[in-house]
Amino acid sequence: MTAATSDLPPDLVFEPEFIAGLKDIYEEKILFNQWMGLKVESIQPTGIVAHLTMKPELVGHYAYHRIHGGVISAALDAMGSLAVLAALGAQHMDELPAKRLERFARHSTIDLRIDFLRPGIGKQFTIHAEAVRVGARVGNARMEFRSVDGKLLSTGTAAYLTS
Repeated sequence: MTAATSDLPPDLVFEPEFIAGLKDIYEEKILFNQWMGLKVESIQPTGIVAHLTMKPELVGHYAYHRIHGGVISAALDAMGSLAVLAALGAQHMDELPAKRLERFARHSTIDLRIDFLRPGIGKQFTIHAEAVRVGARVGNARMEFRSVDGKLLSTGTAAYLTS
């Protein structure tokens, strides 16, 4: 089965248990995400919104207090992954939430491209991600890293193993 998020029913809503489980995986169980301070704001079948608050440990250029490019890459990768898992979960609503969450164990990044468009300077950043296509073996995502005022700082695309 393959689907883009546009193929999903517009009224599809995840169970609170599924959303809480995904947030727990991406905010707490993935310790690097926890260290970065990555916080998921919204999980929808059609996309993800998260934020990252700047802290001294994330500085990549001390003179300009810019966020490190590796942090941007990691945040975009994580949220692209989450967008694919959410879309995959939406394809399998006939399964219990716990069963859909088990799919994370087989999930991994197989390709990642990041384009740095502007310096990441600010106190808080927003990450948007959407699954573009989710197939039986591979899912693809498109991601954006924005400043608090909405300015596009970086973009990403990625492919993830889904089985």
